[in-house]
Amino acid sequence: MKKQFLRICCLAASLCILISGCADGSIASGSKHRTRPEGLNELQFVSPQEGDPIATISTSMGDISIILYPELAPMAVENFTGLAQDGYYDGLSFHRVVEGFLIQTGDATKTGCGGDSIWNGRDFPNEISDQLHHYSGAVAFAHPRSGDGGNLSQLYIVQSAQNSVDKEIGDTLLSNGVRQEVVDAYRAVGGVPYLDNLDTVFAQVYSGMDVVDAIAAVDCGDDEVPEEDVIINSITVGTYSAAPAE
Repeated sequence: MKKQFLRICCLAASLCILISGCADGSIASGSKHRTRPEGLNELQFVSPQEGDPIATISTSMGDISIILYPELAPMAVENFTGLAQDGYYDGLSFHRVVEGFLIQTGDATKTGCGGDSIWNGRDFPNEISDQLHHYSGAVAFAHPRSGDGGNLSQLYIVQSAQNSVDKEIGDTLLSNGVRQEVVDAYRAVGGVPYLDNLDTVFAQVYSGMDVVDAIAAVDCGDDEVPEEDVIINSITVGTYSAAPAE
């Protein structure tokens, strides 16, 4: 009951923020000119270290670099990197864009109902960890709208504004057992806490959040589909190195 209450409270509060942001532009303006938070010890805000697994998503609007967490979401990372290395995402568009919420891709049908996996199209279950949360910049797998199973190839990047989790939401999280460190991180960077424990976070943007914001700001129809396609050109999987490329 406690977890269910938390989800309901956070969903309601977050949806109110999203709706009001779309109405008056506060979410859109809040997502610009992000500042790097200081003093956050959560894993997703630790800068990549030499040899850490990473990927760079090259889009028609710029590059987005993410750090992967195979120890905490092994199947999700394996599926993502396998599909990326096979070129599955190359040429796909961001078929769902909601400014102040997320940008979503990975469905060749552009309907939100499609997808594939490296396991001959079989889905895989959620991998939930208290070390990974839906902070702004989190990368997570999305369940197809068909609702027929678990995760396939669709994924999204959280694009919430830095001020999207206010004190009231933070207090609700605390009262329902969420760690103070997690609440502090949500208050500092924004995010969608009601998706925690529902979807699998497997990566975090460490460079190119300005590109995520730019994609989120493109014109969309009422169906949340961009009027002009934003395309993934390629995804490069590798390891982080601080040394400049020769």
